[in-house]
Amino acid sequence: MQGRKIVISIALLSLVAFGGFAWRLAKENHRVIHLTVATGNKTGEAYRFAQAMQQVIARHQPQIQLNIIETNGSLENMQLLEKRKVELAIVQSDTPAPASARAISLLYPELFHLVVSQKSAIQSVPDLKGKRIALMPKGSGSFDAFWLLAKHYNLKPNDLQYVALSPEKALLAFKKGEVDAVFRSLPVGNRWTRELIQTIPGRMVPIDQAAAIRISLPYLEEGTIPKGTYKADPPVPSQNMPVVGVGAALITRQDIEPKIIRSLTTIIYEYRHDLVKLEPKAATISQPGVGQSLGLPLHPGAQAYYDREKPDFLSSNADVLALLISMGSLVASWIFSWRSRLLAKQKNRFDKYNLDILDILEQARNTCNLEQLEQLRQNLFEIFRKVVEDLDNDRITQESFQSFTFAWEVAINTIRHRETMVLNLQVLPAIPARVSFPGLTRESGLEGSPSPDR
Repeated sequence: MQGRKIVISIALLSLVAFGGFAWRLAKENHRVIHLTVATGNKTGEAYRFAQAMQQVIARHQPQIQLNIIETNGSLENMQLLEKRKVELAIVQSDTPAPASARAISLLYPELFHLVVSQKSAIQSVPDLKGKRIALMPKGSGSFDAFWLLAKHYNLKPNDLQYVALSPEKALLAFKKGEVDAVFRSLPVGNRWTRELIQTIPGRMVPIDQAAAIRISLPYLEEGTIPKGTYKADPPVPSQNMPVVGVGAALITRQDIEPKIIRSLTTIIYEYRHDLVKLEPKAATISQPGVGQSLGLPLHPGAQAYYDREKPDFLSSNADVLALLISMGSLVASWIFSWRSRLLAKQKNRFDKYNLDILDILEQARNTCNLEQLEQLRQNLFEIFRKVVEDLDNDRITQESFQSFTFAWEVAINTIRHRETMVLNLQVLPAIPARVSFPGLTRESGLEGSPSPDR
């Protein structure tokens, strides 16, 4: 009865544990994950890209809900990420990052666009000296990028007149002639520059020292704006134009669950064609590390996705494993052969001892000489000593020894029995006896029994 209660208790506990596991699994599968992404100005490329991601994620992974917030740009995005107010951020790759930041993917290149009025005498970056230029708001990637560029050309803030404006206000200031130039870091073919070029007479200024700039700023990249990108007739730019740029990247924090980041990375890459339909620049999405670098370690969730097609250990080490298996087979074959020979030797040695025992048994049965029987006993003990020595040295097996001891005991008992018989034969005929009764006499021995005389 007690055992039955124990079995029932174990069964109930198992049922409860299984139910708890199933409930937890169901809850996990239906959990809604909210992720907030910091982007930039609502009219900017990062914000529009985030909107495209939001639609594709909602279509293919509704459990992940993406919330987009407007910011002043990359620097603010990094600060929001570090303060744990957002889980994701789109930033330029030249933005200083906190230790907790982790990369997910490169999204698209952002090239430096320097646009001046058609009537302006500005032909190169150094010509900005003494001119008026509209920059993007402080804290944005474009604002910081301009001063990195200016430093290379030895331009200082007091060498020109700059104003930090929103994209809309910068466009208006350029239209009114309040500034001579506008600088912004944007994807090639962007709408903002196209509107500026086509509605307001303007032309683009090349940045042709990309290789030299990358010596001190290696995270910048060489780029080209193709002829006629923003206007076909007359073409703007008028020829393929060399520029420099940075990469826009999607980043997160190291404490975000890897499973979530892997799901997000999977959507970005495996449903890229849906993103391209909404935002053509999504076609340039690429894995960090292929000729590009974010200067950030990859998040484990993103790394897990990128490693999905890497050969497993067995495949990547097939040649080495094949060699090891071949060597192992040879060693195993040698060991098997050696063991077979060892077992054969052990069996031969055991068989010899058994034959010696049988020979002693045969001699014991056929002798009536006590001295010979004693010699046979000595021979038997000598065999036993050799067998014990062979057992200690693994020349015979434990099983063989047990079988030997049975035969040996039969032999020793046979010798003892034979000695007893011989002793009886020697003693009994040597005892004569005379039996007498009153009135009767008879000489008798052990051969017969006395009987009365009539």
